[in-house]
Amino acid sequence: MKNLVHIRFTLLVIATVLILPLTIGSGTLATEVLIFALAALGCNLLLGYTGLMSFGQGIFLGIGSYAGGLSLLHWHLPLLPALFCAMLAGALVALLVGWFSIRQRGSYFVMLTLAFAQMFYFLAYTMKDITGGDNGLLNIPRPDLSLFGHQLMATGTPWQYYAFVALLFVLTFWLLQRVVDSVFGRTLLAIRDNETRAAAVGYDVARFKLAAFVISGAVTGLAGGLHAMMTGIAPLSNIEYHASESILIMTVIGGTGNLFASVLGAAFYVLAGNWLSSLWPRWLMLLGFLLIGVSLYMHKGLYGLAQSLLQKLQSQRTAAGAAQINTNPAKEEQS
Repeated sequence: MKNLVHIRFTLLVIATVLILPLTIGSGTLATEVLIFALAALGCNLLLGYTGLMSFGQGIFLGIGSYAGGLSLLHWHLPLLPALFCAMLAGALVALLVGWFSIRQRGSYFVMLTLAFAQMFYFLAYTMKDITGGDNGLLNIPRPDLSLFGHQLMATGTPWQYYAFVALLFVLTFWLLQRVVDSVFGRTLLAIRDNETRAAAVGYDVARFKLAAFVISGAVTGLAGGLHAMMTGIAPLSNIEYHASESILIMTVIGGTGNLFASVLGAAFYVLAGNWLSSLWPRWLMLLGFLLIGVSLYMHKGLYGLAQSLLQKLQSQRTAAGAAQINTNPAKEEQS
């Protein structure tokens, strides 16, 4: 049963990456959807599966952008090693942030992650020789995917880069889905639902939380590295508090506790933001109203809404079928 669910969600993700080019005219915008969906996946692992509302996801996104950009600018690494540096940097910083943060609970945990976000922002702002300060890292190259000097995939145009990001996104989603469907993922759910009972059973709660932090940081760092290559810039805005806020909003709008919901939330946020910003400069106010509505009436987000609509349709079909069966014997008796 778990394998069937795993395959179903993977097929949904494959369908999504195939549909995006047919519905979006911009390759850069389609790539941005997948990149922020990666960041939302990392956030959902913490919020939806572990019950940790972290306001430090922007740290890992920004660190991944800087690490990927620096490895390309100064070390001239190929594409995949540069992305590995972004993942490694995100994981290591998440290890540091998580080691301190998981020692607190509730609002104290939230405030601690927020404090780390502010600290890393000011570090990035002041270390201009490394990060570029307010200007960010500029002129970040986007190398083609190659192996032993042989080009495997070009990434020069927006749609070529989208194809590469789409392959990487499907692979990452598949791996994360296996993680959450494993014993490790079920243990995270147990910690989320009742941390005291999970500790009483014998689970090392702190170690599981820290592992979730590291995985989340690695995935979000990968998103940061991909974003830097897409834009050619590692901006200071990637490590700002607002980046963490945006990733959290994507996760909540899509729905927590389901990885595919993060894809829906990121797609909605990026596409709606792109459309609304062209209509009204204060489009974030409308997004705020939407988030209020989700908090009040759609606790499971867009994925939960779609799920409830499908259940209603199925129940209506079942009721219609049962009514038809009941009317057929009556007609036969009359005849």
